[in-house]
Amino acid sequence: MTRGSSRAAVLAGLLAGGLLVGCGDASQVAEADKTPSNPGEVKAESTIAPHRYNLGSDVSAQMVAGWDIDVRPDGLGLPAGEGSVEDGEQLYEEKCATCHGVFGEGAGRWPKLAGGEGTLTDARPDKTVGSYWPYASTLFDYIRRAMPFTAPQSLSNTEAYAITAYVLYLNDLVEDDFVLNQSNLASVQMPNKDGFITDDRPDTSNTRCMENCLDASTLVIQTVIPGITPTDGVNGEDNPASAAPAVASVGAEDSAGEKTYQQACQVCHGSGIAGAPAVGDREAWLARLAKGTDLLYQHAVEGFEGESGLMPAKGGHTQLSDQQVKQAVDYMIKHSGK
Repeated sequence: MTRGSSRAAVLAGLLAGGLLVGCGDASQVAEADKTPSNPGEVKAESTIAPHRYNLGSDVSAQMVAGWDIDVRPDGLGLPAGEGSVEDGEQLYEEKCATCHGVFGEGAGRWPKLAGGEGTLTDARPDKTVGSYWPYASTLFDYIRRAMPFTAPQSLSNTEAYAITAYVLYLNDLVEDDFVLNQSNLASVQMPNKDGFITDDRPDTSNTRCMENCLDASTLVIQTVIPGITPTDGVNGEDNPASAAPAVASVGAEDSAGEKTYQQACQVCHGSGIAGAPAVGDREAWLARLAKGTDLLYQHAVEGFEGESGLMPAKGGHTQLSDQQVKQAVDYMIKHSGK
């Protein structure tokens, strides 16, 4: 191949690559276009700058900070702030007792938070914060990250400290005048801190294969674990909403609303937790409807927090389409005798 044809081949390759990955930097093209002084010389790969696909955007420090909220057992990662047992009691009754019980005993099948000391060797151990959890940092991290169930990450640091302090108090781990903060949280000793061992087993026992592999058509994707996953219709006994009477569908016209209700609404509206009007409670729905159906739709789609309760936003495609939310609202109204 002549010098000229070699140069033409390189340029043709660059043009073909440009159609696939988009326009690169001019400096990259110029670098890749250089012909070796010796036609038989193989150009080192390191002389070619990597392609840039120009997709996405740089992650800012503020974006990283929003995700980087984990807390280590030694207290690293704890935010500034403090909260007392006394303040935590009121907050707990407002935001936690509906599911976890006034004294941490659990409501329905929602988790118990207190009690269970000495039961870990029983056939059915009672795993609570006091009897099972090894670190107080885990309690704070989980409360701040995931609670309340209907509005995760809505608590201020002060509120998270106070509720954590009160749950520790319910388990007789701190005194009633205790004030929790980032300096003393790691010093709280949990009864079962030495009850865990390192699990050094491999993540999977499967082996790689290039032939005689499993037939993909025989594999089943399991989305519900019997007896564990709280899903009505499959494991209704694990869901506090199961305490409410089952709602029967009366026709195909509201099947879409029924499906959305079961997937996204029943956990609260099936039993009336967090101030949600329970399906079947005609008076509660009449009170909501007195302000107009459009406002009811708006609260369901955009979210609402007031004296009557808390409604997390369900629409705007954050979880569901606005149409799906309205269908679920129509379904609940219809099956509440209105």
